[in-house]
Amino acid sequence: MLRMDDPRWTGLLGGYRIPYDPRMALQSLAQDHEVDAVWAELWNELYHQGDIGEASYAAVTELVRIHAVRGIPDWNTYALAATIEDARQASGNPELPSWLRGSYREALRQLADIGLQELRDAKSPELVNSIIAVLAFSKDQPLLGRFAIAFTEDERRELLNEVSFGRL
Repeated sequence: MLRMDDPRWTGLLGGYRIPYDPRMALQSLAQDHEVDAVWAELWNELYHQGDIGEASYAAVTELVRIHAVRGIPDWNTYALAATIEDARQASGNPELPSWLRGSYREALRQLADIGLQELRDAKSPELVNSIIAVLAFSKDQPLLGRFAIAFTEDERRELLNEVSFGRL
């Protein structure tokens, strides 16, 4: 895990492929300060039109830690982690740095474990879909993960109807 005082944060690239240091936003999230604005910033800076950077990977480890401590089932954590994991597997994005590989994979595993617990009481479609996406990615089912995160229930129904699964 990249410690919060590690100077490497300042040189990591975000979704725009320019340096982005998410530590202030992550600290605000951890303190429940301006949470909506923080999520908007993190989504904007860590993922841009399919592009991610090393800051995106590093932020996932902190987002999972913060999610576990906050104890609030927030769809944003699951959705952003799943979106970054989906983008990681796409061509054109940087590889997961070797120095971050272990903590990133452990964070996704931990988020899947938390998701299994939070799924029991999840009601909003955003939370359910996002948890399922993380679970799918954690079980090496990337297409299922992408399907869960990218489409609404109505869109999934329409897609399945188009491929002759009958009327759903």
